[in-house]
Amino acid sequence: MLKKFLPNEHVKQVFDIHPSKLKQKGIKGIITDLDNTLVAWDVQDATPEIINWFKQMKDYDIKVTIISNNNQERVKIFSEPLDAPFVYSARKPLSRAFKTAAKQMGLNKQDIVVVGDQLLTDVLGGNFAGFYTILVLPIVQTDGKITQFNRKIERRILNYMRKKGKITWEE
Repeated sequence: MLKKFLPNEHVKQVFDIHPSKLKQKGIKGIITDLDNTLVAWDVQDATPEIINWFKQMKDYDIKVTIISNNNQERVKIFSEPLDAPFVYSARKPLSRAFKTAAKQMGLNKQDIVVVGDQLLTDVLGGNFAGFYTILVLPIVQTDGKITQFNRKIERRILNYMRKKGKITWEE
């Protein structure tokens, strides 16, 4: 069961995910978390760097869908200027929203990666739904109340995995 918490890959930030490398792997779509993955959880709009990252993905014909447990208003305000489809109130780690995003993109599971900053929502949900998962470091070290609780559990899981030699990266 604990292996469902393990991402397939780990990077420091979304900017370390390059469209050319994704294309080489046959990836045609990204399902990405919003808060603390693309921007800090308390930042409303996309940064110029994120706008450029979305443009790079589009230039390589890689579809990006934002999936968030946050409310419609938060996700819509962020996603619409990027012309990015989104799923809000996703209830991650339940797999329904991941499958909805894949269906919206018209892609199969093996053509999509799931990107997020949390083991308990993004990685676990992506793994349960059968996707390739990439864990990124949180953009900021502050979080909302629920996420703070999740982070405590995540630290325990990561420490256990490190002791067992299952992961080799450092935060």
